[in-house]
Amino acid sequence: MSLQLLLNLFIAFLWMLLSNAWNSTTFMIGYLIGLILVFIMRRFFPTPFYLQKVLAIIKFLYVAIRELISSSIFVLKQAVSPRKTFVTGIFALNTVLEGDLEITILSLLITLTPGSVVIEVSPDGKVLYIHAMGIPDEKATVIPAIHAFEKAIMEVTRDV
Repeated sequence: MSLQLLLNLFIAFLWMLLSNAWNSTTFMIGYLIGLILVFIMRRFFPTPFYLQKVLAIIKFLYVAIRELISSSIFVLKQAVSPRKTFVTGIFALNTVLEGDLEITILSLLITLTPGSVVIEVSPDGKVLYIHAMGIPDEKATVIPAIHAFEKAIMEVTRDV
């Protein structure tokens, strides 16, 4: 990915040099030309086209922000309601993620979303113990969100 990006930036600066115009418009034109050239030559690189990883990062941020907002609304509704209708509890969740980085990112995302916190990770890293508001309703809400997190994390951290 970094080789492709560096090559694209090199082509953009080369375009600016050959055009003898040092402004952002010329840079963007050169960047787009470089992007097209790198896309055409993508089969010669050992890694996938770098724009796919950039789009995966944007999708990851979208999923994280969407879940943060929806869980914040849930917690806000519970906080301002006159009767406390939720039951807190702990549940175990199996994860398909591998490696410390992926599990740490997932744990941070779960902890950052209001109403849930990762208490412990099993020694093998396959099970997360989560304390959440609104059990069992929260399990129905949290588990799909966690699976969306897992999918987005795998798209960003793994070469597919």
